[in-house]
Amino acid sequence: MNTRLQVEHPVTELVTGIDLVEQMIRVAAGETLAIAQGDIKLNGWAIESRVYAEDPYRGFLPSTGRLSSYRPPPEGVTSGLTIRNDTGVREGGEISVYYDPMIAKLITHGPDRDAAVDHMSGALDAFYIDGIRHNIPFLSAIMSHPRWRKGALTTGFIAEEYPDGFSSRAPSEEERNTLVMVAAAIDHLGNQRRREITDQMRGDDVQFTRSRVVKLGEEFQKVLLSGGYGEDIEIALVDEGGAESARTTVTFDWWFGAPVWSGSLNGVEVSVQVRPILNGVALAYRGIQMPAHVYTEREAELIALMPVRKPPDTSRKLLCPMPGLVVSIHVKEGQSVKAGEALCVVEAMKMENILRAERDCTVSEVFAGTGDSLAVDATIMTFV
Repeated sequence: MNTRLQVEHPVTELVTGIDLVEQMIRVAAGETLAIAQGDIKLNGWAIESRVYAEDPYRGFLPSTGRLSSYRPPPEGVTSGLTIRNDTGVREGGEISVYYDPMIAKLITHGPDRDAAVDHMSGALDAFYIDGIRHNIPFLSAIMSHPRWRKGALTTGFIAEEYPDGFSSRAPSEEERNTLVMVAAAIDHLGNQRRREITDQMRGDDVQFTRSRVVKLGEEFQKVLLSGGYGEDIEIALVDEGGAESARTTVTFDWWFGAPVWSGSLNGVEVSVQVRPILNGVALAYRGIQMPAHVYTEREAELIALMPVRKPPDTSRKLLCPMPGLVVSIHVKEGQSVKAGEALCVVEAMKMENILRAERDCTVSEVFAGTGDSLAVDATIMTFV
């Protein structure tokens, strides 16, 4: 079999143009197979990404809940590139603990492998799901992975490339600039909108600067903006010496509330997932997830002086890593346990997960019992 054909029927169908399910139904109905091996021609490449209700940041543990948003990319053929989405869910549906966690099969087809991979990368960026955790960030990161793009693959790929588990990757310089410009464009649109509010102070004493500083993750980037409200936005990056980069023309038809920012940077199509957060937006793009905040230059100077808030210490707690049902509790209050010893069993999506002690300790309190249904990060027990 040619390496471009896989056991997944959507991939085979897009490469051959033959509806395999139709052929199976016809044969099952007693019809003679209407095609011979010589009739099958291969056309281009197809790639399938399986979208699952799994949290890649927690070892791909299952995630359950309601699909408060489910907005796959538009299906169809554009400029010789195809997007197909095979799914059995819809927005408002529930992902329960009783069934397989698959949400959809997303398939792209192009004239060659690089085209199919690039189109899949863009399709994943435009695939918005909310209400549960899912593996789209992982799939997006895979599409940008050098080894994946080279095709140097084995069944050990994930274990070899992510030995410590999956985490959001750092952006390249080009990806960083893309996210900076998207964040700046969103902020600029908001500023333009607010300036249209009636009865505002006017005159020489009120000035709106078009210089901004984008804080992407922990890095600061100064930008200069022009245009907006009916015209394209132009953005220049400014380095520490004050030198400006060539201006990038940013065109988009996005408005506040839309979960996916779609537009172009100097004519290159880009889709970035956008989620409002306090004083900014969280951006997801190509397997990168980063918060972005846009400040005036003076605000950025003050923000840089703010102390960093430390996350709470959860080392003395056993938290439920996924929504699930407590099957059994193996310890009791006051019991001493050794590292690796089983503490409890939680069932989710037809799988029993044994939660074990990470270190030697003593059980202080047990908050859950057999038969309890727990949410993610619910406290099961504490230690001393």
